[in-house]
Amino acid sequence: MTKPSPTARERIVAGAADMISRRGLNATSIRETAKHARAPLGSTYHYFPEGKQQLATEAVRHTGAWAARSLRRELEAGPVAGLQAFLALWRKIVVDSDFRAGCPVLAVSIEEPPADETPTALTAAAEVFDEWESLLAGSLREHGADPEQAAQVATLVVAAVEGTVAMCRAKRSTQPLDRTAAQLEALILTTIRA
Repeated sequence: MTKPSPTARERIVAGAADMISRRGLNATSIRETAKHARAPLGSTYHYFPEGKQQLATEAVRHTGAWAARSLRRELEAGPVAGLQAFLALWRKIVVDSDFRAGCPVLAVSIEEPPADETPTALTAAAEVFDEWESLLAGSLREHGADPEQAAQVATLVVAAVEGTVAMCRAKRSTQPLDRTAAQLEALILTTIRA
């Protein structure tokens, strides 16, 4: 059975996530996103009448759901398997893009928002980080970790992976990912054995 082709809207959202992961939110325009997604500019405005912020919010949610699906599936085998899968997702992105792409959720999070508002994309990024942390913490608790320690380790894992992806891009190397993976795995094993 073949997988259905993505709709124009799905292509635009995925294209926006890719553009944001490479350039950041401020340097990503609706016009360039439509071109990147091979979609008519009018379709982009049709699907996202509220403009760039709406599109960025959907791109962040798309990335969050994509990573969460993989994380959920792999966490069934335990927190170490989940960690390894999470790291593998980001390794593939940085390597396949020749170190030009990172995480669009992080990219949206680090850009300065307007002083008088909290953009919906930033709120969506916080929700994505919360979901990833919750999935990891739940698995740690299921495998014997103290609830508070599980929450702390889950936050550390997400923060470390996000920072490591940025380091990989800057250094054009997966070495930071390898080093972080080894330490996070050791920490998880200690946490669930404690």
